[in-house]
Amino acid sequence: MNITREQVDALNAVVTVAVTKEDYAEKVEKILADYRKNANIPGFRKGAVPMSLIQKQYGKAVLLDEVNKILQSSLNDYLVEEKLDILGNPLPKVTEDFNWDKEDFTFEFELGLAPEFSVDLTEKSKVSKFDIVADDKMLEEQVERIQKQYGKMISQDKVAEDHTLRGTFTNEEKGINNTTNIALDVFADKKVVKQFVGKKVGDVVELSTKGLFDDDHKLMDYLKVSHDDVHGLDVTVAFTIEEINSVEKAELNQELFDKLFGEGTVTSVEELKAKIKEDAEVQFAQQADQKFLNDVIESLIENTKFDLPSEFLKKWIQTVGENPLSIEQAEEEYAKSEKGLRYQLIENKIIADNNLQIQFEDLKAHTSELIKKQMAQFGQLNPTDEEVEGIVARVLSNQEETKRLSEQIMSEKMLALFKEKINVKAKKVNYQEFIKEMYGE
Repeated sequence: MNITREQVDALNAVVTVAVTKEDYAEKVEKILADYRKNANIPGFRKGAVPMSLIQKQYGKAVLLDEVNKILQSSLNDYLVEEKLDILGNPLPKVTEDFNWDKEDFTFEFELGLAPEFSVDLTEKSKVSKFDIVADDKMLEEQVERIQKQYGKMISQDKVAEDHTLRGTFTNEEKGINNTTNIALDVFADKKVVKQFVGKKVGDVVELSTKGLFDDDHKLMDYLKVSHDDVHGLDVTVAFTIEEINSVEKAELNQELFDKLFGEGTVTSVEELKAKIKEDAEVQFAQQADQKFLNDVIESLIENTKFDLPSEFLKKWIQTVGENPLSIEQAEEEYAKSEKGLRYQLIENKIIADNNLQIQFEDLKAHTSELIKKQMAQFGQLNPTDEEVEGIVARVLSNQEETKRLSEQIMSEKMLALFKEKINVKAKKVNYQEFIKEMYGE
């Protein structure tokens, strides 16, 4: 057997595999001999069937199967030995006059090769790194929210401007059906508030979602609309009033502080605000990190220039699924996947250049921390090492879960690398300013 490669260009090659009779004959003969020993054909004793009959009945199928095995094995070995970094899989070139009655065969395969390129993380970047602060306005709002949440609810017959309602938002077309508590002062327009004033339990108020809140993302909370649907949502929803309550705010005293944070942890309003600020900014930092990671990825895709074997990939996409695609469908799929493919290549390059590796100990430690946090949420604050290790072992026995956790760890490693290497502009903002930066609103 002989394998040769013709380099069409930097991103495309054709590999030719020449298979001779010597490569497959012995194996085919052995398989047919085994068939003969076990064949049950009327008119012949078991094991006495003429080989010519076995050859006629099974020979072609066995030949095809063995030649295919030789092709797959030899081609895979060749790609490894030659250290060829390919995209997709080798595509066999169709030969119209191929003849299986010959003794020697020649097969050609098209290869799409990964491009060579470099990634410079130290060059000047337009990416900003946000530092989100909980400002005084937000802290005041959070303190008031806590007072209302832990305050005394007093049932009312009719709605007034300072009341809190419990009811259900519905819109059949959009599949909206969510029961929630809502204070009237959350609405952006006073005209909306006036639509509720004087209403009773059982009354229905119709509202337009456009401009309903000062931040459209509140629609996600109150209507349970998905992030993809929330932007520019302009439909009419019905709100059915089920309860009307006024709120007698809870006093900002030690009893409330202890209820919120445990006995003696917070002893004054100033400490309460400091605690709220600390907790909020921990969450903000996670959101800022995610935006930073997303922005770096977008920047790398935009600024790391290289070509792809696009025509090869489109042909490969046509064949890779359960059902073959048309040229037009393949082009559409390629357009959807090209950006993801580019980042996958960039990420692999960064991982290789910076020797980013995931050790099993990393995976165990990461999983252990996640499990401890989950257990704490259910009141198990001090689990034993044996308990945690047992759960870790069960989690990591699931391949899909292990893959997901490995991706989380690599994402954290990439984030740390980007923070270290990339020259970014630091930008201090409050949460509302961050939301505008994030969603362009």
